Amino acid sequence: MPAFVLVVSGDYYSVLGLNDSANKSDIKRAYRRMSVVYHPDKNPAPDAADVFDAVRTAYEVLSHDEKRQAYDTGSFV
Repeated sequence: MPAFVLVVSGDYYSVLGLNDSANKSDIKRAYRRMSVVYHPDKNPAPDAADVFDAVRTAYEVLSHDEKRQAYDTGSFV
């Protein structure tokens, strides 16, 4: 999937390449995999920093139970 699609999609599950039934282990594994690929120090692509920020934000929301529940119900701000 092209990097720009990941950032523009706005769906945190899609950013990490997961579906909404993913467990914490799946989320952590996907975050680690994607952060290695898109980390600006390891990826010279001009959009790597933006994609890495999207991956980091998605992980921050989906890895915390309260934030994830709020995101899943549509009340996440």
